[in-house]
Amino acid sequence: MWYEILPGFALMTVCLIIPGIATTHIHKFTNGGKEKRVARYPWHWSLMERDRRVSGTGRFFDSKGLENIR
Repeated sequence: MWYEILPGFALMTVCLIIPGIATTHIHKFTNGGKEKRVARYPWHWSLMERDRRVSGTGRFFDSKGLENIR
C-alpha cells in the first residue's frame, strides 16, 4: 500500500537534514559562537574586511571595544 513508503521517506528526510544542521553548528563553533557571515555583495565583503582589520586578531568575528562599553 501507499504507507509502505513512509519509513523510507522518513529515513531519507533525516539523512538530508542532518548535514545542514551539522554545518550550522560547526560554523558557530569555529566562529566564536556567532553565526556565519555571508558576503553577497561587495559592500558586505568590505565590511567584513574592515572588521578583520579593526579586531587586531585577523579574524572578523572577534569584536573589539565591546568590553569597554560597560
